[in-house]
Amino acid sequence: MKRAFLVSSAILLAGCSAKYSTNNIQERTEHLVKDVPVVISQPTDGVYETHTYSGSGKATADAVKAAFLRHSDKVTVFADCDDVPCLKTGHSISRGYYVVPQILHWEDRATEWSGIPDKIEVKITVYNAESNNRVASTIINGKSKWATFGGDHPQDLLPEPINTFVSSLY
Repeated sequence: MKRAFLVSSAILLAGCSAKYSTNNIQERTEHLVKDVPVVISQPTDGVYETHTYSGSGKATADAVKAAFLRHSDKVTVFADCDDVPCLKTGHSISRGYYVVPQILHWEDRATEWSGIPDKIEVKITVYNAESNNRVASTIINGKSKWATFGGDHPQDLLPEPINTFVSSLY
């Protein structure tokens, strides 16, 4: 009886945590320097099938900004850009980093009753402003827990893996 309780508890607890994976497209080529400017583009809102998730681009940019604020006081998000050429043209910096997040997949499900988890896939690329070289690039995948009582959303999956990635750059 005790064994059955332990097994069922383990299964339930396994369903109570979100799952993340990271696929580094390019490993870090240099350590980022603390307290230099970081300029972040705001990605286009995520889409799943025919539904556009309004505000998902801002939520993603905000999560990236929060992660970089742990390492620099000079972090800015620009909603009028979603790529490096735009940042270099409209928001040029001589020293620091350009960061371009892109939403590849954004899926908000009613997990509490369907059992289908929320999912995200976000690509983050960091460029050195001085050299124009790509410093690092990764794709972060997240999947929500299935044992949820409502209120979870894809943006809740962003902070943990993004903080881990950004911290690894310094």
